[in-house]
Amino acid sequence: MANKIVRAEFHCHSIYSSDSINRLERLLQTARENGIERLCITDHDTIAGALKAHALDADLVVVSEEVLTASGELIAYFLQEEIPAGLPALQTIALMKEQGAFITIPHPCDAFRAFWKAGELEEILPQVDAVEVFNARCFKPEFNERALELAEKWNKPFTVGSDAHTYPEVGLATLSLPDFHSSEELRRSIREARMQTECLAPLEHIKAAGFVKLAKLFSSKKK
Repeated sequence: MANKIVRAEFHCHSIYSSDSINRLERLLQTARENGIERLCITDHDTIAGALKAHALDADLVVVSEEVLTASGELIAYFLQEEIPAGLPALQTIALMKEQGAFITIPHPCDAFRAFWKAGELEEILPQVDAVEVFNARCFKPEFNERALELAEKWNKPFTVGSDAHTYPEVGLATLSLPDFHSSEELRRSIREARMQTECLAPLEHIKAAGFVKLAKLFSSKKK
């Protein structure tokens, strides 16, 4: 019997990322309300929030991490232990592979964020499982277009991500694909994925960033 098709969010942050306001219980509720059946919580350089969310709903949450390497960012899915930030990219990938993680390169061609040089991408692309070809927070469409061209050139499967830092962003970019519960299952099902994508408008991006800053400031003053 074929696996059922699930809707998955592959790039989402919680309050455990310094630039996100998404509290865990409300984040999980928002994901469920938006029809998301697999939620990859990809906080910056930590899995603390993802582990707590997984304890709340193990069927929904995939423990993941967006790691800033010495060159650019990588996302690892199905982690058991945290990957440290700041290491060379190939060393970071080696640590991820020790845990059997599924690895993707988020927003690889976004000039406004941690931007990989062409030579660095060519070095790591043979070592990763997929390329994020759509990120809802990319300001310019060409950043996503170049990412798709990169994936096609290297014959890599694709992921997409809302890169949600606030609740309204959750589910802006998702994949529908055969159900998966491990890296190995994800490697098999990812090539059958279909994307559903919507960009975060630039004005909404600015509003979201401002709201996060205000919320964090208010929270710090209450302590």
